Amino acid sequence: MPDHILPAVDEVLGDVVLGEDGRARCGWAGAAAVYRAYHDDEWGWPQHDEVRLFEKLCLEAFQAGLSWLTILRKRDAFRAAFAGFDVETVAGFDPADVDRLLADRGIVRNRAKIEAAVANARATLALPDGLSALLWSFAPAPESRTRPRTFADLPAASPESTAMARDLRRRGFRFVGPTTAYALMQATGMVDDHLAGCWRASSADRAVATGR
Repeated sequence: MPDHILPAVDEVLGDVVLGEDGRARCGWAGAAAVYRAYHDDEWGWPQHDEVRLFEKLCLEAFQAGLSWLTILRKRDAFRAAFAGFDVETVAGFDPADVDRLLADRGIVRNRAKIEAAVANARATLALPDGLSALLWSFAPAPESRTRPRTFADLPAASPESTAMARDLRRRGFRFVGPTTAYALMQATGMVDDHLAGCWRASSADRAVATGR
């Protein structure tokens, strides 16, 4: 989950903020326009595309110890530097590419994280059924979860994310601890952690209720 920031410029409704457009959102979405767009259009939507999942996996690793806002603001630069996160291309990166990335001011210049992205691309290519099939095999059944009401209801990790992280590490993936794995599950819709009262949560609950 992105950093929990509740800016004073929005009306605060518990852990939900009411934006200028009249829509209630999870509190962190009020911190910046880029957060609002990410919250409304991406976070929590089920994602199965191999490239986008690999991108999320890499960016969650780069975020470790940093603000997710920093990563979002650098995402275009990351995409340019990592060839659009094309798995085969990144898997072929060599030491010269690592040096190139370390000199790129547009991204997070951390050697361990850059080398992890390359290693994770190679590990992804080795998966017999692809990254999407593997990651989604750890998604909990939606009916097994209750809608969180406050940020205090959200775990930093879960049994499923712990199992995912363990399996990914076994397969050679790096920077994929249980907390990073849970953030990945939130970001890609494997779990829906929009808070009760958030317009996105209301939309999702209506869809479930109507079967659409």
